[in-house]
Amino acid sequence: MERKKELKQEFKEVKVEGGIYAITNKQNGKKFVASTRNFKTLNGTRFTLETGTHTNRVLQEEWKKYGEEGFEIAPVEVLKKPENEYMDEKKELEKLLTKWMEQLQPYGEKGYHKKK
Repeated sequence: MERKKELKQEFKEVKVEGGIYAITNKQNGKKFVASTRNFKTLNGTRFTLETGTHTNRVLQEEWKKYGEEGFEIAPVEVLKKPENEYMDEKKELEKLLTKWMEQLQPYGEKGYHKKK
């Protein structure tokens, strides 16, 4: 019973890190850039690509063609959360994503996104 309490406490103390990540095609350098509230969910993103259900069709087709070894999935920037104040995480992630989309320009030949 005591062990269960310890594990629950450890779980609460684990910092959930979110931010911006990129899926980079090692063959052609194209990037898919997105945000997540929790980097641990990137396993879920990998899963959608492996099962052929990712929403970005071009990325999905190239994943099928090159396989997991042909890609790198990595954080680009971790969202810094203030210690004791409220932060609108969704809004902050949107700002960060906009910044990185402008910086990396993952459109056309350079990426999997369409210019709006």
